[in-house]
Amino acid sequence: MSRFFYSLSIFLFGLLLVVSCNPKKTNQDKAIFKYNESVGIQSLDPAFASGQAALWPCNLLYNGLVDLDEKLQVIPMIAKSWSISEDGKQYTFILRNDVYFHDSQEFAFNGKRRVLAADFVYSFSRILDPEVASPGAWIFRNVKIDANGIPQFEALNDTTFRITLETSFPPFLSILAMKYCSVVPKEVVEHYGKEFRKHPVGTGPFQFQMWEEGIKLVLRKNSTYFEKDENGKPLPYIDGVAITFIIDKQAMFMEFMKGNLDFMSGLDPCYKDALLTKGGKLNPQYEDQITLQTAPYLNTEYLGFLLQDKKDGKNNPLLIKEVRQAINSGFDREKMIRYMRNGIGYGGTSGFVPMGMASFNRDRVKGYAYDPQKAAELLKKAGFPNGKGLPPISLSVSASYLDLTQYIQHELSKLGIEIKLDVQQAAQQRQMMRNYQLPFFRGSWIADYPDAENYLSLFYSKNFQPMGSNYTHYENPVFDQIFEKSQQVTNDKERNEYYTKMDSLLMEDAPVVVLFYDQIIRFTQKSISGLEIPATNMLQLKRVKKTGN
Repeated sequence: MSRFFYSLSIFLFGLLLVVSCNPKKTNQDKAIFKYNESVGIQSLDPAFASGQAALWPCNLLYNGLVDLDEKLQVIPMIAKSWSISEDGKQYTFILRNDVYFHDSQEFAFNGKRRVLAADFVYSFSRILDPEVASPGAWIFRNVKIDANGIPQFEALNDTTFRITLETSFPPFLSILAMKYCSVVPKEVVEHYGKEFRKHPVGTGPFQFQMWEEGIKLVLRKNSTYFEKDENGKPLPYIDGVAITFIIDKQAMFMEFMKGNLDFMSGLDPCYKDALLTKGGKLNPQYEDQITLQTAPYLNTEYLGFLLQDKKDGKNNPLLIKEVRQAINSGFDREKMIRYMRNGIGYGGTSGFVPMGMASFNRDRVKGYAYDPQKAAELLKKAGFPNGKGLPPISLSVSASYLDLTQYIQHELSKLGIEIKLDVQQAAQQRQMMRNYQLPFFRGSWIADYPDAENYLSLFYSKNFQPMGSNYTHYENPVFDQIFEKSQQVTNDKERNEYYTKMDSLLMEDAPVVVLFYDQIIRFTQKSISGLEIPATNMLQLKRVKKTGN
């Protein structure tokens, strides 16, 4: 599609919003937040809210029992309070009585219905339903099942909801802030069936208006939303949200620079040098037009080694720990961030758990700094002096990471380590990684919930595929023992001690090469204010204001 048609579609899109959101307002009065989603959206059903593209609109459409604030602390949402039993197995929530679903003709009383505890029983049971096949089913795998095979989600009355677990799990409350755990109305879901994906009804600050898949998605303000600001003013402030689906990042960038988009997120080679200095600052020429926001991101970017193969190390040198350690020590992460990412991100010289997590401790968890002399010594110890006898190593990457891995390839060649880059489609690479078909691969892990357990569980031996996400097939009985002990501890400080021990053990065994701890980067027009930037990178628009429409 040409840029002319992109521009035309955005113009018509804005015109549609002006007409649909509130016909009483003039074009100049409208406050419509416009952004682009280049990846595309497959579903607006929260049961399938996986990946940033779907998470952002689902966050605008739905609410759950709890949420996370900017400091990643659990805060009330539809649940106004809760209590946890002394053994940590039972969670009882008291619900607000003023939360309503978005209007729907499926509701018997004037298209309106209040949220009840029974709605959470239905919504959570639905996530576990194998016929639904939600990727979020793992969230509730620790929920107690009664003698009749019924998960223990209970509505004690209209405003009291209880969950009973098989064993205590300290991060469980923060897991309930995930979008999978949003409340949905049974009668609407059952009316639409699988088509609920494009007829969403939730309780969020914005409600569904229309969706032309691959072209445009329109959400409008929920005028009966239950949250208010500190002064008692109803939220949200803006009238609607307009999402386009321009695939071409260069075309998206041009629309942003023309003011047709209010917001742009992430770093892309096609515009990073235009907008940013090498030090990661906004280029001075754009300071009057654009606001730059950055913050730590709960995302660890890494290279993973597949340790499943039991062949002799001479045939598969990646099974030799010293080879993995040499690769870890053989390139300068800070230089990589400075030149390849314009200073956006933090060199991964500590553990696998990223900055922003409570257990992150750069002083106690020592990763790998750039040390070519040490790398050479490790190669010699492994039986490959100066890389002699070391066969070429294939590294699987997607195109978006080619420039970064080419830098690593060049640096390691100085040590006699030959890296061959196997560029694949991102979806194909992910599938092969899950099937244990890639000996050496680029990966990333974005926190599902703000607890280091979510990162360290990637190395627990009971989390091999398909039960979990241990893509490296790492197995260490000592690590497993510490991991299991950490799950029995409710005291945060004590649990963080266990996390530190596990992270240190990982760095010694080197099943991964930690590249960098990511950083959220957002560009907004000067007309936008009030945009929060949580470490989860969730898009929160209920307090956003837009001026100069």
